[in-house]
Amino acid sequence: MPSQGPKPAAQNPLAKTPIARTAVEKFIEIFGQSPEFLVRAPGRVNLIGEHTDYNDGFVMPLAIDRAVWIALRRRDDRRVSVYSLDFDSHEEFSLDNLTKGEHGWCEYIKGVAHFLSKSLDENNAKLRGWEGVLTGDVPLGAGLSSSASLEVAAARAFAAVSDIHWEPAPMAKLAQKAENQWIGMNCGIMDQLVSTSGIDGHAILIDCRSLETTPVPFPENLSVVILDTGTRRGLVDSAYNQRRAHCEETAEFFSVKALRDVDLKRFEQNQDSLDETTRRRARHVITENDRTLQAVDAMREGQVERLGLLMDQSHDSLRDDFEVTNDALCAMVEIARRQP
Repeated sequence: MPSQGPKPAAQNPLAKTPIARTAVEKFIEIFGQSPEFLVRAPGRVNLIGEHTDYNDGFVMPLAIDRAVWIALRRRDDRRVSVYSLDFDSHEEFSLDNLTKGEHGWCEYIKGVAHFLSKSLDENNAKLRGWEGVLTGDVPLGAGLSSSASLEVAAARAFAAVSDIHWEPAPMAKLAQKAENQWIGMNCGIMDQLVSTSGIDGHAILIDCRSLETTPVPFPENLSVVILDTGTRRGLVDSAYNQRRAHCEETAEFFSVKALRDVDLKRFEQNQDSLDETTRRRARHVITENDRTLQAVDAMREGQVERLGLLMDQSHDSLRDDFEVTNDALCAMVEIARRQP
């Protein structure tokens, strides 16, 4: 499902959903009147194309039916006042004095405000302030991009009150900058771009170099079931940045901009010059790019078993070469594979 908004809250059909109603009702309770806008940005799950996005490669995610919502109205000044239902916490800041604070949910909104302000300053325009209620049902730390959903929802809110034309790719890049440079997490563009560009009933093939998006329809009678291992992680504290550094070192070794530019034949001819860990990291990315493009063909041709085989190969590569799985995930995959 695509990001929704900005629409006047009273006219927004999504206000009929329980979580949206909760946001609107809490807004009325806090601010004494109905919100002016209701915005939404979905989480995502990635079918295939793992750790290829920051290597300028290909990914095939889809937006999910869990999202971050903000009920809001514009202010006459340049202050932002937000109440988070999920954290039972209120934060307020000035757009004229944006400074980094302790890492927390409001820093994502401030980061988006910072980079949106910089982009508008080039055109002598200014962001407007707003007040709102924030809530969501994207599980935190579960790999469904709760942070990107918050960033895109914040961008939607600022766009609504400041009359900014919504363009999915540029807005996704601004949200990514907030995560990379304000939060300090070196994520690729996939999470933010699928949140701005998702289409119901489709996965989205993303070329992470050009940011071109191509809808890929689901084969008939195919459902996507997202299973939760119950394990949680903090990306900033994880080995993500280390994996990314390995990929950048290998691209430099091959004298290319990114691993996307290295095909399997060239890699195999030169892999003995790499240390074992770097070699395995690079092999995953190079083969994963190829699997992702094959998966697009399989979906378009309705070849569900071929798609499943490619996803199996992707999991094995993530487990053995990239080493980013865990025991719970591997157990879940093995159980799933035994089903008809």
